Amino acid sequence: MMAPVFERAAQELEPACRFVKIDTEAAPDLAQRYQIRSIPSLLIFSGGREIARQAGAMDYSSLVRWVKSHV
Repeated sequence: MMAPVFERAAQELEPACRFVKIDTEAAPDLAQRYQIRSIPSLLIFSGGREIARQAGAMDYSSLVRWVKSHV
């Protein structure tokens, strides 16, 4: 399950990075806008533009390393 990993990474990396979870069933317009086809999908934005995307779960170390490599 990705939620505990996501929360732990958010605690470490915020406020330098903002972590946001979106319920794609409650917000299908966002899922369509960002072409989210699988859950979980992780997107990194900078200046309002998507700069990285990862589909599928990651462990804590991989997630932190992935985020740090793009910010």
